[in-house]
Order: sequence, then structure tokens, then C-alpha cells
Amino acid sequence: MAQLEEADAAQLHLEDVDVKPADGGPVPSAGGAAKQEVKDEAAADNDAKPSITTTERHISIQTKLEGLEMLVDLNGAGRKSCPLCPEEKFKACYSHKLRRHLQNLHWKVYVEFEGQRMCICHLPCRHLKPSLSGDQASGRHMAHYHCVVCSATIARKTDMISHLKRHVNKGETEASYSVSSDVSFEEPALSGQAYEIMKELGTNVQLLPNYTTPQKSDTYFNRKMKTNRKLVFCSLAVLAEERHPLECLDAFGATGIMGLQWAKHLCSAVRVTITDISDACVKMIKENCKLNHIRAEGGTRGSRGPDAASGDIEKDPIATVEVAKMDANVIMHLRPFDYIHLDPFGTAVNYLDAAFRNVRNLGIISVTSTDTSSLYAKSPNVTLRHYGCHIVRTEYYKELAARMVVATVARAAARCNKGIEVLLAVALEHFVLVVVRVLRGPTQADESAKKLRKLVHCQWCEARVFLKLGNMVDDTLPCNCHGRLPGKTAVLLGPLWSGPLFNTGFLRGMLSAAVQHSMDDIQPLVKTLICESECTTLKSLVHGPSALTSQVECGVVIRTLQSGEESGPADQCGKRKTGDESGNVVKKLKPDTSLEHPPFYYSIHRHSIRGMNMPKLNKFLQFLMEAGFRVSRTHFDPTGVRTDATLEQFKSVLTKYSVPTCTKATATQTSVSTETTA
Repeated sequence: MAQLEEADAAQLHLEDVDVKPADGGPVPSAGGAAKQEVKDEAAADNDAKPSITTTERHISIQTKLEGLEMLVDLNGAGRKSCPLCPEEKFKACYSHKLRRHLQNLHWKVYVEFEGQRMCICHLPCRHLKPSLSGDQASGRHMAHYHCVVCSATIARKTDMISHLKRHVNKGETEASYSVSSDVSFEEPALSGQAYEIMKELGTNVQLLPNYTTPQKSDTYFNRKMKTNRKLVFCSLAVLAEERHPLECLDAFGATGIMGLQWAKHLCSAVRVTITDISDACVKMIKENCKLNHIRAEGGTRGSRGPDAASGDIEKDPIATVEVAKMDANVIMHLRPFDYIHLDPFGTAVNYLDAAFRNVRNLGIISVTSTDTSSLYAKSPNVTLRHYGCHIVRTEYYKELAARMVVATVARAAARCNKGIEVLLAVALEHFVLVVVRVLRGPTQADESAKKLRKLVHCQWCEARVFLKLGNMVDDTLPCNCHGRLPGKTAVLLGPLWSGPLFNTGFLRGMLSAAVQHSMDDIQPLVKTLICESECTTLKSLVHGPSALTSQVECGVVIRTLQSGEESGPADQCGKRKTGDESGNVVKKLKPDTSLEHPPFYYSIHRHSIRGMNMPKLNKFLQFLMEAGFRVSRTHFDPTGVRTDATLEQFKSVLTKYSVPTCTKATATQTSVSTETTA
């Protein structure tokens, strides 16, 4: 009889607190309920947190909205209280108001983990420390989440997400709560949302629904970087024409879209390695390999073998890609590569030393920087900390950012006794892309270091000039603002890269690759870069193989595209040649500085004259050419003009061909004189 009374009391206790099983099943037996009550009392006595099982999870953790509504009998009559809010916070109300409260507050404000939603809880579950006055914290500070793994209570949503990530990294997950144990907790596909398949350059990739939020998705994918990926692909295609097979590295794979494009279109000419430090990214890359019929291999270079993820691919895959879970600095120290692409989230300065340490001679390193706040002088303290440069906001701030990144790359190469030749420097939208060729030897490193100079910039008229080599500093600005204006007007910027930012022969090779692979959207950009590198407005460009036999790069002749002949085995592996054959790879010549494009550009709107109508930009370019100056447009600024004319000469030509603005007074006088004459 005593046992029956104890069982009835336990059953009444369960009904009072509305605890129901997580899977919506029947209520536990009377004996199990009694044991549960004893266990809860024991857990409340000590400070140790019990390990949660399926029947012990908190009522705020649910899989469906119906489970949250089942905590209260919404079909019954009368006023009812919220099961997740105290009475003083949310007073008892009718069913329709309570249902709206559960949906709009508790169900929407949640943290998801492996299909389980940890809804926000306002009950006094947390043991808050008293304040200095001895009072408990107010009710608005009691909102918290209950961890589905360790039963901890955490107030902030971001802290709970970080807390769950630590559980995942340690392997501390409960299989009883997971719908699929091999899927990351951040995948919303478990809550009914499917993967999104996107196709770019003939390559399919599956994306998570939250792929656009880098803070919430490990497999971050940016649609706006499509131009960046195509420019990198074209630069790799030019190098693949020089020698093959190439060892290529996509150091930050994410979804693996870039490395898969390399392997799918260049096939046997490249050996692609895709790495990422995240387990979710590595798994996503392998899934995308299967989606594109590409074999994914794992392990180190010495033990290359088919991975388990490639078991479903047919026997004849179109390409093979090595996928590795490894830090970018580690793999670049372990293995040499011919082509390395660095595209981290933000700045890439932390990976430059490792990239130049083991890159092969005459190889290519491409760097993408997306930290626009420090590149565009919005955070000068971060700029000084990351790049070691002092810059201010100018009219040519995008080219200033590109030269700053190149200067940082040159210093990293010089520390490894290597020099660089800048092949391409682009600043578009929210990224800066720099592509450089590596020249081995201390002599080449010294030549590159000599091109790092300070820049004197006038903050009043935007005049600028690079300081000459040496320690002597004089008034080198061509303007006289410092003489006719009170105070100092000039500022010292840098050190920056003072050499050319483009190589015409390499850009023509990229244009041929863009035509070959049907990249119509970037062909106008590459043509603009070719005109900018030559400082000309000519629109007739030859992108055939006959025009791409050789090129001069900082005193080094390098064969870019060969027509009618094949490269030898020594040329394929990228080693130095001796004897008469060395002239095709490395040959010291006197550089022709007259062919270099002038640094920086002028904005036609920045130097417009008040009360005067400027000529059209194309007409103004023609006027500058007729005056005997080299002129071209620039991709950095649609209203910019790159010319070798000084600022005074630029303004004089602009003033000469500008016409006065027709004001209302002038128009009235003209109409009155016309009527008088009539």
C-alpha cells in the first residue's frame, strides 16, 4: 500500500511540472518516475551537474513546435501559465495568446544542435551570484539556454554556440539526440532544409542554406568572389602552359569550388591539393568531389590512395584531387608547390612566410585580401599592425591598397632570399588580388627590396611622388602648396611597392585562357588591364598564341605560351637549366623602364573646376594624347585616368577643354537680347 501511494505521488509530481518525454512517447512508469524524482533531489543537493540522457533533458529542448505546445494543454478552457516563464514575468492568459507567446518568443529564439532546438528559458534555473548589495540579478538577466550535452545554463546565444563547438571539437556529443551523427550541428538541413546546388564554370557544388554567413557556417561561399576565382584560374592556366604537371594548392578550401575548377578544366596538367582545418569543410569538399565525378584522395603525399568518400565514383573519374585536413602553414612547410593560392577570411599576412619558404622557382603565388577596413585606411592602427604601413584616405586609395599588399608580399619573399615579379594586382569591390612570380636568389630579393619606397602625398591638392633611394629627404613634391598655405600639407606614406603592377605578356596569356574557357564576363576586365599595363587606349588586342612567345619581367625573360614546340622534361619540373638552354628560363637583361606604366591615377571629378563643365572622359583622354602624354583608363576607378603627366599638366588640359556652366542669369540675358534684336 505504501508503494502505491509513493507511485501516485510521483505521478502527480510529473503532471505538475509538465515533464514529457522528448520523443512524444508515453509517460514513464510509476517506478521510473519515483527514481527520477530521487535523482533530481540528489542533483540539487550537490554542485555537480548530472549527465543528460534522453528522458532527463530540460523541457526547453524540443524537436518540434508541437512538443513545446504539449507542455501546456492549450485546448482546455481557462487561463494558463507559460511553462518556460515565471508568473511575475508572464501572467496567465488564454490559449490563443499563450500559443502566440510560445511561437514568437521561445520557439524563434533558439540554438540548434543536431536537430534539437534549445529554446530560450526564463525560469529561475540559474544559480546567480548575488551582487555587492546582496540582491539577486533582476528577472531580465535570467534568460538563458540549457545545453543539450552537459546541462549547463548559458545566458548569451553566441556563448552557447561557442560552448557547443567545444563539445564537438572534443567529441562530446550524445548520439541519442542526433538525427545523423556525422553531420555538423550547424547544418540547418537537419531541420528540413535541403542542400543548395550551385554551378559555376561548369563545376557543381552543394552549399548549406547558411553559406553566406561566415560566422555561422564553416563552408562559407561568397558569390561576389566569382571574378576573383576566374582571374586566379586564368593565371594558373598560363602557368600550366609553361610547364606541367603543376603541384597546385588551394590552402583554404571551404566548399572546394576553386580547386575543383582547376582539376576539372585543366585535368592532367595540374595536381590539385585542397586543404582546410575544419572537419565540416573537408567533408563538404569530398561530397562535392563525388558530385563532379572527381576522385578524392586523402593522406600525405607519400601515401596517396583513394579515400573512402570516392568509393561511389565510377572507375574512370575525370580528375583526381587530394583533400587533406591540415593547417595551411603546416602543409606549405611540408611540401613544395608550383602554384599557391591564399584566400583566408581577412588578411593573409600570417601565411606569407610559409608560402615563400617552400615554393618552387618561377612558381606563382596569388594572394586575396578581404580586410578592406585596414586596406582602405578605415582602421589605420590595424593597417600598421598587419602591413607595417602608414596610409591615409586618398583619391587613389585602391591602388594604394594594392601596392601595400605587394610590398608586404615582397618583404616576406625577401626574408626567404627570393624576389618577386608582380604579374597582376587588382582591387575590385571588397577584395584585393595580387599575383606574383617567385624569383629565387638573393640578387632578385635585393632588386625587389629596392622597389619598396616611401610616398610623399599632398593632402591639399592630391599630388604624389615616390622618394628616391637613399636617406636624404628634400622637398620633392611638384606642387607649391607647402609654400602658399599655412602649416604642413604633405604626409609620408608607406613603404609601398613602387614598381609596375601588371605584366602585359602574362595578361595576354590570361586573355587567351579566358577566351579558351568561355569566360566572357571577365574578358572586358582583362582587356582593361592590358591597356592599363601598356598605358594606352588601344582597343584592338591580339590574344593569339603568336603574340605570346616571350616577355620581359623585371630583367628576366620567361616563355609564357609556346607555339609549335613542346617544353622539355627539365622545363616541366621547373628546374634551372645550364648552358645555352638557360636563356629560355632565366636571362638577365637591362630592364626597359620606359615601357612601365606610370604609378597611380587622377580622378577627373576630384580635380574638376567649379563653375565649368568637364569634357567627356573619352574625349579628355584623346585631348591628353594629343598633348603628347601616355594615357589609359584604370580598373581601380571608373572616373580615373592613368597618365605620365604631372598634376599641373593634367589640370591645365582639363581647364583648357572645360566650358563655363550656363547659369540662369546668363540664360535670361541671352533671351532678353534676342527679343530686343527682334
